This record gives sequence, structure tokens and C-alpha cells, in this order.
Amino acid sequence: MHQEDAIIDIGAATALYFDTAATTRVAPEVLAAMVRQLRSVETFANPSSAAHGQGRAAAAVVEDARTLIAGELRCEPDEVIFTSGATEADNLALRGIALAHAGRGRHLITSKIEHQAVLACCAALEREGFQITYLSPNRQGWVEPAAVAAALRPDTLLVSLMHTNNETGVMQPIAEVAALAAERGVLLHVDAAQAAGKLPIDLRHTPIDLLSLSAHKFHGPKGIGCLVVRNRRLLRLQPLMYGGGQEFGLRPGTLPTHQIVGLATALTLAARHRATDLAHVAELKHQFVARLRARLPIQVHGEGAAVSPYIVNLSIPGIGSDPLINQVAHGRAIASGSACSSGTVEPSAVLRAMEIEGDLLYGAVRVSFDRTHSFNDVTAAVDLMVAAVQRIRELSAQ
Repeated sequence: MHQEDAIIDIGAATALYFDTAATTRVAPEVLAAMVRQLRSVETFANPSSAAHGQGRAAAAVVEDARTLIAGELRCEPDEVIFTSGATEADNLALRGIALAHAGRGRHLITSKIEHQAVLACCAALEREGFQITYLSPNRQGWVEPAAVAAALRPDTLLVSLMHTNNETGVMQPIAEVAALAAERGVLLHVDAAQAAGKLPIDLRHTPIDLLSLSAHKFHGPKGIGCLVVRNRRLLRLQPLMYGGGQEFGLRPGTLPTHQIVGLATALTLAARHRATDLAHVAELKHQFVARLRARLPIQVHGEGAAVSPYIVNLSIPGIGSDPLINQVAHGRAIASGSACSSGTVEPSAVLRAMEIEGDLLYGAVRVSFDRTHSFNDVTAAVDLMVAAVQRIRELSAQ
């Protein structure tokens, strides 16, 4: 599961949940499809048990789901490798390529604003003798394609760059980087956890070699995701685990048929409503920022870049994220720009890489939207935040 930033607990059933970048509620249609699979007496068997009809029926369910996912991403069904989520998929992509092709090169390129699933994996590879170049973003939060081009070396195996940043929502120039990498014969991995199901991804037109995603980011179940491996037979990834040889030998273990059905259903549902959802969420975000800005002096991080309508990261000068979160904790769920560990607040590495410092760094909060939100929710959220800031200022004045 993708580890997210410091999360605010929902204090009551009626609390406003604006932390959908961390996870989303399972859609009713997805839950119904999963329950049907769990209750099925025809397709409950182990999909790997090909010796009998029940096993073959379960395998057919898995392959139907794989075909649906491939159709949405515009890849081949046998290029979809099921994992427990984007974190495992990221690790399989980076370690799988590095270990399989170490004889050809030992250099990888990533950025300082990647998710910890990528950064921690790169750190582990460094300890094993690989060289990693960590690129800085510009002040708007995206990595310049020219910086990627300058970092490429004859021994570069892989570039790993996220599609949409999980903290700021800034979308990276994936198409330009993909073209650069393809021209130089370097593989490209894209962490699409914040993009898949929300934004269109067409692997026929963008030469992405490996793509990671998690179902729970787009109203699917937790614990299931996939790694798309283009030209799988040529890439010859090294697996992370060993066992029964499932998923073309790349990811052993009994396949969770009901979760796979949930992933495919959620992705299909998201694709069907994507245009409507994008328009709705974009207007929600616009209204939220405009109404909040009319009442408070906010600084939105990533403005001036292409940013996902699903995420806004902002600071209020003079207001720390911790006091703000504490004041809204019982009425609204948001995420902090800081990660808490053993009671120690650490500033966001993403914002620091964007050269954001001082009060703005330590006051950053993330608000994330989805299709289930209404304009009344946005109004209530703005009112809560304004009231919280007023209370903080009153307490500070005492």
C-alpha cells in the first residue's frame, strides 16, 4: 500500500473527507462486483488450478479482468502484472530492471519529488552498488525534460518519474521524457498512482515501458494494483519473490480473484465517467481555492504548472499545519505537508525540493477531491478552515 503523508482521523461519520489522494471509498458498483465474486460457487477456486473446471473458470475471470484493464490502458493483456498495489509495482519495476540488466549498466535516474516507494527502493539499490541521479524540480514543482536529458549516461538503465505528484498534484512532462528516453534507448518507469483512473493514459501513444497503479486511488479496493510491463519478454524483469510462478513468473502467489475483479471494475467505471468527473472535480477545486482565497491569504503550491484537479496543496502565512489540522480534525479530513515520525515533524521533501521554506513549508496542507464531493461540501470545508484559522489567531494573541 502506498504510504501517504500524515493523515487526519475522521472524528465522526458526518465528517468531511478531503484526503482522497490517500485513498477513496470503494464505489458501490465495485463492492457489488467483488461480493458477487466472493459468493460465486462457479469461480471461487484457485485460478492456478488448471486441472479442473472450477480452477479454469476462476482463471477465466482473472483473464477477463486483465483484458479490461489492458483495454483501458491501451496495452496487451499479458503485459498487466497484478501486484498488491503501486508500492510493490514500483519496487518490481526498479529492482526488476536493475537486477536483470546490471551487466549493461548500473545507473538510474529519478527525482527528489518521487513517492517513498521509489525513493526508498533507489536508496536500497545505491547500497547494492547502483548509482542514482536525483533530479530537482523547478519552483513550480515539475522536472524539466532538459534536466533528464542532461542526466542520461551511456550506462543509464532506467528513468523513473511519477505522472502526478501525490502532495502537490503537479503533473510531470511524461510525454516529453518518454520521447527522450526512447530516443536514447533508456527504459521509462512511471508511477501513475495519482493519475490512473482519473486522467487518460494511452500506452499506444506514449512510450512508457513500465507503469504502476493502485486500485484504491480510484474507488477500488485496497491491496490490489498492477505493473504494466511493455514488451515483457524482452525486458526480462527479475522477480522480487519466488514461488509458484504465477503472473508469468514475476509475482508468485495465489491470485485474489475478487480484488482483481474490483480493480477492473473500478478502472472501467472511472473510464466511463472520466470526462464528467474531471469537469466536476475541476470546478470543485476552483470554487474551493477561490472561496478560501477571498477570505484568507493563501499560497497555493504548484501554481503555474499543469496540476491535477484532484489535488491542491496550500499554506496560510503564519499558520502551521499542525495547529490547523488539530482545529479541523473533528470536522474535516485532510493531509499535512509534513510527515510525522515518532512525534517529530519533518518538512515535506517535495516542497523543500521546490525551494519552499519557512512558514509556507511548515504550514502546507493537502486537500484532495473526488467525484463524490458536492459544492455544499466545498462551502462547508472553507467555512471550517476559516473558523479554524480564526481560533488559532485568537489563541496566539492570548
